[in-house]
Amino acid sequence: MADLKVAFVTGGGSGIGRASALTLAHEGMAVVVADADAEAAAATAAVIVGKGGRADHIQVDVTDEAGVRDAVAFTTDRFGPLSAAVNSAGIQGELAPAGECTRENWERTLSVNLTGTWLCMKEELAAMLPAKSGSIVNLASNFGLVGKPRIPAYCASKHGVVGLTKSAALDYAQLGIRINAVCPGPISTPLLDKLATDAGAMGSTMRKEVEESVPMGRLGRANEVAAAIAWLCSATASFVTGAALPVDGGFVVG
Repeated sequence: MADLKVAFVTGGGSGIGRASALTLAHEGMAVVVADADAEAAAATAAVIVGKGGRADHIQVDVTDEAGVRDAVAFTTDRFGPLSAAVNSAGIQGELAPAGECTRENWERTLSVNLTGTWLCMKEELAAMLPAKSGSIVNLASNFGLVGKPRIPAYCASKHGVVGLTKSAALDYAQLGIRINAVCPGPISTPLLDKLATDAGAMGSTMRKEVEESVPMGRLGRANEVAAAIAWLCSATASFVTGAALPVDGGFVVG
């Protein structure tokens, strides 16, 4: 058990978080799946266990500091020292121009996407520091690198995740902990489905436009992002820290 590699994944009940948990488990890690939706987290963990892997789950609201602390403690108590963490929990927020964005939407989106990531990092870092070893991967977005109309809070939060990642990477570069971000482009996930649904009658047109905006001409898949995350968590990425890695079919450079 002492040699077991252990991962903590937030937002692990669906989308990229779920794909990341499954991929890390496939790579031989024990995984604790954390999600605000306890049933979704349990379902992901059950898939891992069903395939012969080691997993457990816990419900957590990433904006709840005590809850995050308990979730990370549960992980280390259950499986041992924390080796990797994937901070995938996030929300899109409402669609509206910056001048029409409500304060409630602004504060909720930044609270989950940015403050939630920071709260998770604080506990993950504390768990990794004794061994001076570990890898943290934060989920940013292509819209953490470029702008997008009508989602000002989301863009601000994801740009913030990139900045937080870079600053923390410098703080811990000589302490054995690597901190990176992935910046997914348009990925076929429940979050994108919700974006299309919120657009109403324009949803199908919007989805087609999203696909056409990607130089590769298609939406990405959650497992494609998860593969990049698993690499950043692995020893083969041992000299990589502070990166904001686009996984976007060429969206940002296009």
